[in-house]
Amino acid sequence: MFRQVKSAIFWTLLYKFRRRFTIVVVLLSIVLLSQWIYTDIVEYLQLTNQLQYLSFLLPIKWAIILFNIAFSAYLIITIFKPQKEDKKKAEKIIKEQSKKNNDKEIKENDLSPKEKEFLTKKLRNKSEILMDR
Repeated sequence: MFRQVKSAIFWTLLYKFRRRFTIVVVLLSIVLLSQWIYTDIVEYLQLTNQLQYLSFLLPIKWAIILFNIAFSAYLIITIFKPQKEDKKKAEKIIKEQSKKNNDKEIKENDLSPKEKEFLTKKLRNKSEILMDR
């Protein structure tokens, strides 16, 4: 049972954050790819005896690696923070609900006494009527 719960939680989180997860995976694969390319270029430069270019190549490699790792860490850290879009949607929903409540108050004031009675009257369905018998 614990396996099922663990699996359900894992797949739910993976589905919810699939965009960020794919970005993190792509960035980390770029780190591995840059390492592979660097070793290949170093071998080539050693074979052609052009080692003076290694001083340019090493900082570029580490800049790429550190940027990708830092960006991946940022994405992982901010994964559970509420996004601005969610806040805007919540504010919009609250405004719409307050407008609806104001409209209801105005409509209730314009109603006749008989209409107000119908609003407060409890409606009974067929099952409640049968239960009373």
